[in-house]
Amino acid sequence: MTTTSPHPIQSLLLSRAFTSLVIFLALATTALAQDAAKKPEPDVIVFSNGDQLTGTVERGAGDSVVFKSDMAGEITVPFSKIKELRAHGQFALLRKDTKTPTTNVQEGTVGYADSKVTLSSSAGTLESVEPKNVDFIIDQPTYDKQVLGHVPLWGGWHGNVTGGATFVRSTQNGSTFTASAALIRAIPLVTYLPPKSKSILNFTETYGKLTQPVFPQPDPAHPLPDTVIKTNIFAAGFEQDQYFSPRFYGLGHVNFNHDYSQGLDLQQVYGGGIGWTVFQQPKQELDLKADVHYEKQHFAQPADPTTTPATPDQNLIGSTISELYHRNLPKGIVFNESADALPAFNNSNAYSADATAGIVLPVYKRLGANFTTTDNFLNNPAPGFKKNSFQFVLGVTYTLP
Repeated sequence: MTTTSPHPIQSLLLSRAFTSLVIFLALATTALAQDAAKKPEPDVIVFSNGDQLTGTVERGAGDSVVFKSDMAGEITVPFSKIKELRAHGQFALLRKDTKTPTTNVQEGTVGYADSKVTLSSSAGTLESVEPKNVDFIIDQPTYDKQVLGHVPLWGGWHGNVTGGATFVRSTQNGSTFTASAALIRAIPLVTYLPPKSKSILNFTETYGKLTQPVFPQPDPAHPLPDTVIKTNIFAAGFEQDQYFSPRFYGLGHVNFNHDYSQGLDLQQVYGGGIGWTVFQQPKQELDLKADVHYEKQHFAQPADPTTTPATPDQNLIGSTISELYHRNLPKGIVFNESADALPAFNNSNAYSADATAGIVLPVYKRLGANFTTTDNFLNNPAPGFKKNSFQFVLGVTYTLP
């Protein structure tokens, strides 16, 4: 019986295939071993009754810790219910007596035993704090990014933009457009951290034009032009808040207002002051503010000064006293209200005020129906104009992510 040896090319191919298989298995085994070595140990909570739960410590706030496990999901556990906590991640511990999120902050491994929250490193225990003195426990990546990191100017903005329009085409021809934006940029971006700074940008514009022919014409051979009625109400403002405690902050702001219906060509306000967050809860928030500012009022001048006296400009030193209220209602409905009073120190007659209240009803995803009322009061309008200007706006709102 004769046997034939494999062709040399076949032998070479088989040898290379076997070598490739061995290399692949070796690499796969090494990768699996590295993944197993890198996989962190689970954190452990030992409850007061002796039960244990494994998972991951996410953060802590006040006298409780947020813990996530495959079995129970994300739960909030008071320290009073915990006998022992062993975590392996790196955390930053913020005490309640800390003025800012960057003052006297220690970073290390967090634990809990003998009714004390501890922060440790390879060198030993860094800090031991009673739960009543704990403000926040923050994982190190979040702390480094949200507190120590820098958020670009164009990042982190939240709020909504609103638009609406009305058209009339008949004997009368009219068009009215409304647009507004209310944007807030709070640093840090996560809500459970103490505030560091806040930027507020507001803008509203209502513009309309209504034309109506003169009928009957007194002289058909020389017809009079159409009667034109204009509406132009504009307001824009920017405020920068800098917190020196979780509820108190300094502020600087600038505001511009134009109201054709009051003969106000331009009102400029530049000021600085302080603010106080009276309460901040998941459902509602109330802020009070006061400032000292410079204000300039420039009024529209009459076409014929001989028949209607011109209104002089006002250069004022005054104050703005403000309150802002926000409320999250059931079914995703949001209510916002604000009011400002602007007395003038050097001219008691040149005061003004404004108030706004609005409600947003969710319609589809980020779209909603917006109902807003705005009242502007100017005690010294140009001659022939009313002191009060009231608006009711119904528009479509888009809430930014």
